[in-house]
Amino acid sequence: MNNAPLMPMATAVWLVENTSLTFNQIAEFCKLHEVEVQGIADGDVAKGIVGYNPIIAGQLTREEISLSSENPNRPLNLNINEIQIKNNEKKSKKYIPLSKRQDKPDSALWLIKQHSILKDSQIAKLVGITKNSATAIRNKSYWNFNNLNAKDPVAMGLFSQKDLLEALEKAERRIKREKKEKEKRDI
Repeated sequence: MNNAPLMPMATAVWLVENTSLTFNQIAEFCKLHEVEVQGIADGDVAKGIVGYNPIIAGQLTREEISLSSENPNRPLNLNINEIQIKNNEKKSKKYIPLSKRQDKPDSALWLIKQHSILKDSQIAKLVGITKNSATAIRNKSYWNFNNLNAKDPVAMGLFSQKDLLEALEKAERRIKREKKEKEKRDI
C-alpha cells in the first residue's frame, strides 16, 4: 500500500529545494516521473508552486529523509497516520419546535393504542415527555385526555421509524424474558 503524498507536485518542489534526495527517490515518493522532478529542479516545471513541507504535514519524518539521503537506492516511505474515529452512539436530543410540542401527548396516545407492549418509560423516552405523563395518558387520567387525538409520531417527525422498531424489539425481548421467568416460577 504505497500511496502518494498530499499535493505531490508541491511536496516534490519542497523535497527538491530542501533535501539531497535523488530525483528518482522524489519521483517514486511523489508518484511523478523522474523527468518532472528534473524539470522542477531546473525551474521549467511547477513554476509558482509553493513547496509543501511533508514533515509538518506528518507524511514524512526527518529520520526517513536522512536515511534515504544516505542511501540513494532506499525509497522514501510515506508515514501513514492511522486515525480511528469513534462512533459515539450517544444521540443528542433533537430540537422540537414549539408548534409540535403540543403533539407529544397525542403521539403518546397513538403509541399506547398501536403498541401497547411498550412500557411508559419507553414511550416517554421516544416522545420526549415524562413517564408520569405517559402513565396518566395510559390510565386516562391525563389533565387534557378528552382533547387528545392519536397521531403517528413518526409521520410528525418526533422520532424515526428505526427508533420505534428498536423500542418494539426491546419490549418484545422483555416480554419473552418475563414469560420465561414466570414459567420457571410456575414449575
